[in-house]
Amino acid sequence: MLAARSCLAIPTRTLYFRDNVRFLQKWSSAVTLPTSRSYASQPEGGNKAVLVTGCDSGFGFSLAKHLHSTGFTVFAGCLLKDKGDAGVKELDNMNSDRMKTIQLNVVKQDEVERAVEIIKENLKDPEKGLWGVVNNAGISTFGEVEFTSMETYKEVAEVNLWGTVRTTKACLPLIRRAKGRVVNISSMLGRMANPARSPYCITKFGVEAFSDCLRYEMHPFGVKVSVVEPGNFIAGTSLYSPEKIKAIAEKMWDDLPETVKKDYGRKYFDEKIARMNSYCNSGSTDTSPVINDVTHALTASTPFTRYHPMDYYWWLRMQIMTHLPGAISDKIYIH
Repeated sequence: MLAARSCLAIPTRTLYFRDNVRFLQKWSSAVTLPTSRSYASQPEGGNKAVLVTGCDSGFGFSLAKHLHSTGFTVFAGCLLKDKGDAGVKELDNMNSDRMKTIQLNVVKQDEVERAVEIIKENLKDPEKGLWGVVNNAGISTFGEVEFTSMETYKEVAEVNLWGTVRTTKACLPLIRRAKGRVVNISSMLGRMANPARSPYCITKFGVEAFSDCLRYEMHPFGVKVSVVEPGNFIAGTSLYSPEKIKAIAEKMWDDLPETVKKDYGRKYFDEKIARMNSYCNSGSTDTSPVINDVTHALTASTPFTRYHPMDYYWWLRMQIMTHLPGAISDKIYIH
């Protein structure tokens, strides 16, 4: 009975379902209305500062602008700051003392360390620490296991997984002083595998594990760790273009061993690329659910462990693939 009461006391997590919410609330405790959220730790007077990685475009760019609008001081880590990227220029052109872009390639230890030094130099009171870090920087690719080179596996892991670990470790002393927040952007593919996405899935599964371990370790220090698991927002982030997919596919085919080319055949390969093209033209163009979830994780007095900004289909598929026996979910989605 005590265990049952404890389970019922756990805060429910939000999905952005626009219709039939009452039905879903009865059906699953994982669904609740966004209006039930609490925001008890809003920044006051711009005193709370956060580092957001990957702010050149996509989620990071939108998040940096949104957090600034709510009163945060934002340190926007940008991969292409030194190259004068358009996204960086737009953030700089805000001419705000609460928006500072920083050259940051999360793969390079020296740039991560330099970013932390810049943050310390610009904090109003470094002894009070840094309120939050949002590990958003990431890359993606596609290709079945036999189509994917070891170099590609390593490249994706270096950014998505080790970049997250590297940046978090560098920021933790400041985060601990503030009793602040760590927010890691994972993916629905950090909870369920998908054909032709193993490089990406591996790294996001790793981010999930890292986040859980860190959450346990940081609890005694008052630091809260959350994971945001976006669904399909490819259309809203411009992660892929037909030209990029074509370029990746052509290089992939050219680099394949002759045995693999012969065994699979060009027709099979082209069919998989066509499927990837179709997938990359899908997804939501509205990234606000992700932005709102990250904001909640940074500002709520009791942030959720995991956030699931995704549509009906992907949320249901994730529940089936993570809760039902593999034989059943494989039959539904793979076989």
